[in-house]
Amino acid sequence: MKVDGKPYRTIWLREGDDRVVQVIDQLRLPHAFEIAELISVADMCRAIKNMTVRGAGLIGASAGFGMYLAALEAPEQDFHDFMRQAAADLKATRPTAANLAWAVERMLAAIAVGTTPAQKRRLARDAAVALADEDAEHFRHLGEHGMALIADIARRKPGKPVNILTHCNAGWLAFVDFGSATAPIYAAHEAGIPVHVWVDETRPRNQGASLTAWELGQHGVPHTLITDNAGGHLMQHGLVDMVITGADRVTRSGDVANKIGTYLKALAARDNGIPMYVALPSSTFDFSLGDGVASIPIEERGAEEVRFISGKASHGGIESVQICPDTTPARNWGFDVTPARLVTKLICERGICDANEAAIFALFPQEK
Repeated sequence: MKVDGKPYRTIWLREGDDRVVQVIDQLRLPHAFEIAELISVADMCRAIKNMTVRGAGLIGASAGFGMYLAALEAPEQDFHDFMRQAAADLKATRPTAANLAWAVERMLAAIAVGTTPAQKRRLARDAAVALADEDAEHFRHLGEHGMALIADIARRKPGKPVNILTHCNAGWLAFVDFGSATAPIYAAHEAGIPVHVWVDETRPRNQGASLTAWELGQHGVPHTLITDNAGGHLMQHGLVDMVITGADRVTRSGDVANKIGTYLKALAARDNGIPMYVALPSSTFDFSLGDGVASIPIEERGAEEVRFISGKASHGGIESVQICPDTTPARNWGFDVTPARLVTKLICERGICDANEAAIFALFPQEK
């Protein structure tokens, strides 16, 4: 993807010094574009926890680079113990996203092949870079598969844009490149298919308003920001052709954990006969889980994210303001689970399938 015409990924090794990991600081967007530098596994843990980096795929890639930074720090004598602790620390940062633990375990397996700390460090670097490259390539394929769904709607309304509702940010910023929910949108836009995206704000952290709207604007995709609660109204009035969201964990039965509020979008889509698509990489599947509502761990974040909101003030500075009485308590669940029965199709790098166990295992027979 491009920022002011210059191509970027969301995470990379600093040119000339591969002991430093550089990331786009998503806490500063959309009002400032800044690069953060991370030099330790503790730095990476903080970046994941405070959402300097966020989104399922990027969390996985960040965990990969976090394990590489840990390998650089690990002492010669206690290398194994240090890496195991680093793995546990990284896994504890965000419990809902399946990509996090998947990436950590993949890195541990890659490092285990080495016989000396120096060799393990080289293996860690190569494995982290390969994981990031794979993420980008997967989403290029995902975009091609999903574009066919958009093109099919476009053929049925010639000359008119396909109106797509999305939730949270499942775009380029949530992955290494391309995005999940946005990958088909970008592919369609590049192919000349007219699209328009309804971007809901996605309280409480407003990733839709601050991130999705920013990156769609950078790429020149027509879009309109709406409040979280406007989606159902738009669907009732024929202003939405399809819903596409990303996912943080999907069970083998097709239940989907995604940003809080996704379930409500799915209910409104079902009530209005609108297809609900979920885009995800294979690393987001958790084949060990069946019933998502009962078994997917849901992260509860700090109440301050609900009680306060930040944005650009009239003088141009960034300010945080309290939006409730001083004594009002708040709860802040980060995700909800959309049952498979409300999901029209799943889109991943291997293709498109129904949200049920038989169809998922047909795409991933090795996981049976």
